Amino acid sequence: MDFYFTNTQSKKKELFTSQDNNNVTMYQCGPTLYWDQHIGNLRSVVLADFIVKSLHAAGYKVNFVRNYTDVGHLSGDNHGDADQGTDRMEKAAKRESLSPAAIARKYRENYEKDISLLNTLPPTETPSATEHIEEMQEMIDALIKSEYAYTTPLAVYFDTTKANDYTRLSGQKIDEQIKDSGHGLVTDPEKRNPQDFALWFFRAGAHEKALQFWKSPFTSPLTQNGEGFPGWHIECSAMAKSLLGNTIDIHMGGVEHISIHHTNEIAQSEAANKKEYVHYWLHNEHLLVDGSKMSKSSGTSYLLKDIIEHGYDPLSLRYFFLQAHYRSKQNFTWEALEASSVAFLRLRKSVRSLPKDGVFDQELYYEFLSGLADDINTPRALAVVHKILKSSIKDADKKATIVKCDEVLGLNLTQSDSGVDTFDTQQDIPKSILKLANERLEARRAKNWSLSDEMRDIIRKNGYEITDVGDSYTIVQLS
Repeated sequence: MDFYFTNTQSKKKELFTSQDNNNVTMYQCGPTLYWDQHIGNLRSVVLADFIVKSLHAAGYKVNFVRNYTDVGHLSGDNHGDADQGTDRMEKAAKRESLSPAAIARKYRENYEKDISLLNTLPPTETPSATEHIEEMQEMIDALIKSEYAYTTPLAVYFDTTKANDYTRLSGQKIDEQIKDSGHGLVTDPEKRNPQDFALWFFRAGAHEKALQFWKSPFTSPLTQNGEGFPGWHIECSAMAKSLLGNTIDIHMGGVEHISIHHTNEIAQSEAANKKEYVHYWLHNEHLLVDGSKMSKSSGTSYLLKDIIEHGYDPLSLRYFFLQAHYRSKQNFTWEALEASSVAFLRLRKSVRSLPKDGVFDQELYYEFLSGLADDINTPRALAVVHKILKSSIKDADKKATIVKCDEVLGLNLTQSDSGVDTFDTQQDIPKSILKLANERLEARRAKNWSLSDEMRDIIRKNGYEITDVGDSYTIVQLS
């Protein structure tokens, strides 16, 4: 089946052709490990998972790399102030009185737990920036020798005036790039151009007391040594080259990466490698909350644990993400999540009720794949699943077909949600306990948390432990 992707660089929907037959190389910019990832960041992980699983369903083998940033991402980087700001890892280390390495371990574990609950496949490789310092230095050295980079007392910079068609990904004119490149003070007077970005920061000036630093072959005229740390942009270029080669089939990230981070990746990779860096650039749009950008200060930067604490199955959130195209903005509200949860649990219950041992319908499955082949149109693919339920084929064949589709959707549609309907059939759970559990479930759905806690205590005093599972529960007898 032919696959089509909308390529950010060409601004067109293009037929996908991998470099190596059915083998695909794919890179996604991963998280900076300084804080727990909000559901907008988790949406990008789930959307990449849909793409990988869709390619698998079409017969491709995907070598998928998602990195971890554990050094070098300054607070100014996202705004184009590439020579400014505090290293996010260092800021978190001071905030929590831990080492940067301990901060990275903590938030990596939290992140991996979250994406596991969202039923995403682990990438083929998950490199950390600090594991690839040598490869970064080699790339920077090559850029210096070819005069694409220059050294000041404070840093090694990439000279963007020498890049080939520097802003072709964003389509910005260079004067707009300069105008939008940040509003802070320029801390390095020897930086040649406002849009030049740091490849390596010396342990000097604002970074004189950097907590993370390495020796390097570069020399600062100020410190007479090369101790320092890499800039954020060079990290992805070096890791991608090391694990996937000079040219990647697919590179994915959020739309916020287009004008700065990915633009800089292209410039330095192609200058160092003398080859096209990426064939297909895919970018997912933002997740809004109540129609606005997520904000910690306004309390809308929700985490997955917030979703769970509100009584929702994490896969209800995955179902919610399925309902919008990856290149479209999606608006999160608790009402929208509730509607998605109801639809998801109803779909799962319908699929579970179907008989087993059927044969999947190739025509309907092909229709499902056709939606995904059209730029990963998940709303269209999801509509086919509901069409299968209403179709005239045998019930057992419906189940087999939907189970086949669920290999991509990742909703675990045949898995019990451990809900009330399951426990009503268990003879070893007293009806009085089930009645209390059902009443408690209604209290949770009404967000009456004090009553919910009170009823949990009553159930425990009667010798049973109740555990919340999304919009449902499990019960076990205490020994």
